[in-house]
Amino acid sequence: MAKINPDDVIIDEAAEKFKSAFGKIAVIFVGVILFFVLLFDSFYTIKETETAVITTFGRATTNQNKGLQFKIPFIQKVTKVDTTVRGFTIGYEENKDGTTTDVESESVMITSDYNFVDVDFYISYEVKDPIKFLYASDEPEKILKNIAMSSIRSTMSAYSVDAALTTGKAEIQSNIKQMIIKKLEEEDIGISLADASMQDVEPPTEEVQNAFKAVETAKQNKESSINDANKYRNEQIPAAEAEADKILQEAEGEKTSRINEAKGQVARFEEEYAEYEKYPLITKQRMFYETMEELLPNMKVIIDDGSGSVQKYYPVESFANITTEGSKSDKE
Repeated sequence: MAKINPDDVIIDEAAEKFKSAFGKIAVIFVGVILFFVLLFDSFYTIKETETAVITTFGRATTNQNKGLQFKIPFIQKVTKVDTTVRGFTIGYEENKDGTTTDVESESVMITSDYNFVDVDFYISYEVKDPIKFLYASDEPEKILKNIAMSSIRSTMSAYSVDAALTTGKAEIQSNIKQMIIKKLEEEDIGISLADASMQDVEPPTEEVQNAFKAVETAKQNKESSINDANKYRNEQIPAAEAEADKILQEAEGEKTSRINEAKGQVARFEEEYAEYEKYPLITKQRMFYETMEELLPNMKVIIDDGSGSVQKYYPVESFANITTEGSKSDKE
């Protein structure tokens, strides 16, 4: 029978105790880790601008409650969806330093009269159905961009270059927006259009740009001239109407004065005629003398007796003056 060494027994007992203690520590450590994993996987936070999509065994539901929320760990999966209004550019790219870079593959389009234009758009959208946004398509934003570009090209091809660059911008933008909304409803990918804003429209070359700018300037000058003419007309018409009223009033006054004067003359004539009927001869003589009194002082009378003598002119004026002065002295 082999002899047992006491030192070996002590070492074996120590090893057993160490293994037992290490096992307990490992179990506690794993338990603590598992606890924290369960703890952190059981709670999540929803911000004001987010909606949570929770999948439980493949079934998706939404949670719009804000703040700290609970979920079943390892069973439920949470995906947060930003529901604020977002957007992207078409026709250009925005750089970090604030500048922009043209993207000709997106911006150059052809119009109905076979001209080219550069069109820049900014498309803004928001997520209305987070579940469809996540699971109805792989890349909903890319789909929206393709829909927007297709709608823009389709609409621009129905307008002339003049309409696109001048008066038709508002109508074009409205038609594009309505077309995008209709196509999004057909696709049903959980996105709704917030706005489709036309940023800029211009010809693709500098020469054409200058030509259209000159046309636009001419149209603005035309409008300015029309406005100035309307302003001048509005200023002159009241003055002309006032002058016309003044002339009419003066004419009415002149008419009234002449009518009254004529009535007075008629009344005087009737009075004289009544006297004439009573004493025709005396009235005729009186009228003759009164008429001659009015005419002679202002007339130069020449009397030619036809005898051929040297003295042909008689100073009738002096006699008239004498007669006038004699009449005045008689009156005095």
